[in-house]
Amino acid sequence: MKTGGFTLIEIMIVVVVVGILAAIAYPSYQMQVAQSRRSTAQACLLELSQFMERYYTTNMSYANATLPNTQCQSDLTGHYSFQFSGTPNATSYTLQAVAQGVQATKDAGCTPLAVTHTGSRTPANCWKK
Repeated sequence: MKTGGFTLIEIMIVVVVVGILAAIAYPSYQMQVAQSRRSTAQACLLELSQFMERYYTTNMSYANATLPNTQCQSDLTGHYSFQFSGTPNATSYTLQAVAQGVQATKDAGCTPLAVTHTGSRTPANCWKK
């Protein structure tokens, strides 16, 4: 009388196939996560840039501005730090998002992301069109 079931070989074949699929999918997943964080950092930089423009309309100068703590900065803690590149003066500023930790290794060619008072964004090839 035959009983139904799987042999050890059949189970091992399934385990190998699942392992191969995971080995292919996981790096792709990690890259998508890094790209998602970069997009969030870009949006956060633009939000901070809008804050700076509001600051300018109130004070007629960018000097002495400090960056507010925003939710997007909190969401990216450990992945990006946001700061001024240099010190803002009366007529100009440059904001930057510097990748940290694992994000820095995944995003090596795209850190720091920066935006200036003119809206210029660098590195240009890293910003979404």
